[in-house]
Amino acid sequence: MPRPKPTRYRVFAILNAIRHIELVVRDIDEQIFSTDFRPYRIVERELEIISEASRHLTEAQKARFPEIPWRRIADIGNVLRHLYDDVAPSLLWEVVVRDLAALKAVAEKLYAEVKRPADPWPDAEPK
Repeated sequence: MPRPKPTRYRVFAILNAIRHIELVVRDIDEQIFSTDFRPYRIVERELEIISEASRHLTEAQKARFPEIPWRRIADIGNVLRHLYDDVAPSLLWEVVVRDLAALKAVAEKLYAEVKRPADPWPDAEPK
């Protein structure tokens, strides 16, 4: 069985997924998001990654940021994987515009604490 990945990998995955979502939705509105399957599917997958990575943070790390709905973040992955036919695009759009900024701020704080000097920052690649 492979060894568990360190926290910094999980937090990097969260930040990287948020960055991908930001890149995908930055030039579109909810109408385009709801009618074009490409940005919808990308956001759906990145939210699954965020959900899974969040499950690997320690309870102590999550407890430091009670304003983040960690349980909802974990649960959305299950919804996207198992109830995919029932997920309205408006629900995912709401998550993107309402919830991601707070999670990004917390993830940046956590990553700054756990990253090693040689570790990349998620937005370090060319835009």
